[in-house]
Amino acid sequence: MGKNGRVKGNIVTNRLVVQGYVEGSVEADRVEIKAAGHVNGEITSIELVIESKGIFEGNSIVKNSSNHAVIDKTAAVKKA
Repeated sequence: MGKNGRVKGNIVTNRLVVQGYVEGSVEADRVEIKAAGHVNGEITSIELVIESKGIFEGNSIVKNSSNHAVIDKTAAVKKA
């Protein structure tokens, strides 16, 4: 998703790269929040990468490679 992209809703995909704004739930194997990216909601993923200045506000559920949730964390993370 590009810098001017905005999504309000649920996203299900294999890999998501966020440079814009997402509000809602995300389910993916890998989620990357780039420096200009902002996610507000719940992320369920095997890998979650937040670049410096990327913003994530919400819950993160880490799942193992067989798609079973193994850890539930609440986060309000703003990287600077």
